[in-house]
Amino acid sequence: MDECIRKQIRELIQREVVVATGCTEPGAVALAVAKARETLGFMPDRTELLLSKNVFKNAMGVGIPGTGMIGLPIAVAIALTAGESNRQLEVLTVPANDVETAKVWLANNGGSIKIGLKERCEDKLYIECICSKGSDTATAIISKRHTNFIYIAKNDKVLLDNEKCVANGENDCCSDPCLSERIVYDYATTAPIEELQFIRETVELNTAAANEGLKGYGLNTGRILMENADGDIVHTVIARTVAASDARMDGCTLPVYSNSGSGNQGIACTLPVYEYGRAKGSSEEQVTRALILSHLTSIYIKRGIGRLSALCGIVNASIGVSSGITYLHGGNYDQVCYAIKNMINTLAGMVCDGAKPSCALKMSTGLYSAFVSAELALHDKVVDACDGLSEKDIDFSIRNLGRLGNEGMDQTDDIVLDIMTHKQN
Repeated sequence: MDECIRKQIRELIQREVVVATGCTEPGAVALAVAKARETLGFMPDRTELLLSKNVFKNAMGVGIPGTGMIGLPIAVAIALTAGESNRQLEVLTVPANDVETAKVWLANNGGSIKIGLKERCEDKLYIECICSKGSDTATAIISKRHTNFIYIAKNDKVLLDNEKCVANGENDCCSDPCLSERIVYDYATTAPIEELQFIRETVELNTAAANEGLKGYGLNTGRILMENADGDIVHTVIARTVAASDARMDGCTLPVYSNSGSGNQGIACTLPVYEYGRAKGSSEEQVTRALILSHLTSIYIKRGIGRLSALCGIVNASIGVSSGITYLHGGNYDQVCYAIKNMINTLAGMVCDGAKPSCALKMSTGLYSAFVSAELALHDKVVDACDGLSEKDIDFSIRNLGRLGNEGMDQTDDIVLDIMTHKQN
């Protein structure tokens, strides 16, 4: 593979696989709030947030790290009182005394925060924060990616304006490589191993989150599965992985490596492949290449689905896992493609109903399917090209999944959000 292409792919992975604390949607909202408050130059007495429905949905019921609270108000309070925008998706990682200060501020000033949906918003990831005091106003807008500011202004002075670029589809990184599953596979399996070692950085943080999750968070999904694993490797690997999700979605303060803007996707792409490879005695090089294959496959698939979607992110992440597991067993390119097709026809349609502690259950479903799909693929068993979303060409099959998630489920998003905001308690 050409060295320039390898460099572009490496940079793509490093851009998409980054450290994040807590759920990335509240983190991105907090980032926008921190930037708006910094731009204003002093503490606002009014803060308004206008969000896309996907961001709104994913921020409603998830734990905010270190607070024992859920939802956006406490995240906004932390961002206003202690947030630093240069911390990116770790903006909510603040000392305990700052959390207490934010709680006191929220109790006294909660009415100054207004949160609503952005009308006629076509971007599924959109966050607009307006901080005001007296006649002074500052605005910060994030779009397309969780840390991508497209507009910053104070009063009449515009400090950044990339809105037209976003509207014209010009804001995506121009250096992004044109991917196919063949390119993904070839990069993971043939690139010089020293160029791939960076992916090992994902293991330490995500493993620490798994160890913490086994102490008991959320629904205790990981801990309960582990108590009943009885030495079974697959059961144990999945238990440890979903334990990290238990912790993260229930407000654990430990950071994790995310994938495509999602901590859960980063956890899923990393831990099953690493833990399974280690348990099976795979070499360090095999595990490293399998991790790259898992993460990059997920990134490739997610590009077609979109950053946020009504399709649960564990779909693309667990497809990545199935490709990594197949490779660890010595599977060839065709068998990796078989595993991906099997997964597409298994998980297509898994709906995202917001970020929350029970996301660990969906992760366990995706990961069990990943192992089953890989096992079938290793026996050269693949869904027929006439079945569902599958086609003979692997990239067409992936494209079909992307169309379902990006175009076909918009009404699903509306219905899910309506249900979530009109529950009879």
